[in-house]
Amino acid sequence: MIKAVVFDVDGTLIDTVDLHADAWVKALQHFGFEIAFRDMRSQIGKGGDQILHGLLPPEVIETQGDAIKDFRSDLFKRDYLHRARAFPAVRDLFERIRAAGQKAVLASSGNADEVEQYKEIAGIADLIDSATSSDDAERSKPFPDIFEAALGKLAPLTLDEAVVIGDTPYDAEAARKAQMKSIGVLSGGFTEQALKDAGCIAVYRDVEDLLRHYDSSPLAS
Repeated sequence: MIKAVVFDVDGTLIDTVDLHADAWVKALQHFGFEIAFRDMRSQIGKGGDQILHGLLPPEVIETQGDAIKDFRSDLFKRDYLHRARAFPAVRDLFERIRAAGQKAVLASSGNADEVEQYKEIAGIADLIDSATSSDDAERSKPFPDIFEAALGKLAPLTLDEAVVIGDTPYDAEAARKAQMKSIGVLSGGFTEQALKDAGCIAVYRDVEDLLRHYDSSPLAS
């Protein structure tokens, strides 16, 4: 029986994937690195400590990685965060979860300040039992640390009593490494096959679609 639902935020609850990708592209341009928007978009879902790997040489990450991440964070808060919007039916899904007696937890690769802003944007601050961010984990997705931290806040619930909902293969991979089940949504731009290949046990168009099919979904199993 599912007693807790652990949500990724960006691309799952809040429509920010393109915003994050553009902010990263601009931040990297500031430091003299040209990365195509399409290539960057495919990396969104990882945390800042992982997103640069594979895009920049290791020696550049070692010497400039922190400066790039800090610049990107400030840029996003200043020029992009005010444009973020929740996907349809986010609050309705959280109310349905609460009505079922289940707990709702946020587990984002973003920093704590961004997560607090997203709670207000989605209008769900009063419906959340707990939240974790990159500040609670040594490594971000696709490593399992953030979901393990979320599960720790749900103790004494077991692995079988919680399920992750996310929009990227990185969410599913992190959940799998944490030995948790995951449900995928297509709102982040990845394909259904990519999400299933990463380990999702079910995939829905978005959270509104998941709400519509709640009674037949793994959430109600």
